[in-house]
Amino acid sequence: MKKILLAASMIMGCFQTAAAEGDAAAGEKVFKRCAACHSAQEGKKKVGPTMFGIVGRPAGSVEGYKYSGAMQEAGYAWDEEQLAGFLAAPKKHLPGTKMAFPGLKKEEQITDLIGYLKTLK
Repeated sequence: MKKILLAASMIMGCFQTAAAEGDAAAGEKVFKRCAACHSAQEGKKKVGPTMFGIVGRPAGSVEGYKYSGAMQEAGYAWDEEQLAGFLAAPKKHLPGTKMAFPGLKKEEQITDLIGYLKTLK
């Protein structure tokens, strides 16, 4: 019985890790909501800066893009925690940002989108 419980626990742990990583294919679909303003291509700016290489990049650092003062002074790099907070509620996470999007409400969409953004390198 202990072996069965241990095996079940290990399997559940694998599913939780996969869920925490996000589904990049599902995240690419979520990104379609972002694509009106952001590109996934390196060096291509739209209304907003490119999302290519965003994971690990310092906030407000795409050359040639005019960021808000708040974004220029954010003082952090885009890791999973910062991205999750910003994607959920941009104006709450970084008051003064010019990002007009109200945020994603579903945690799964945020996780999946971050999973997709991690592939853009």
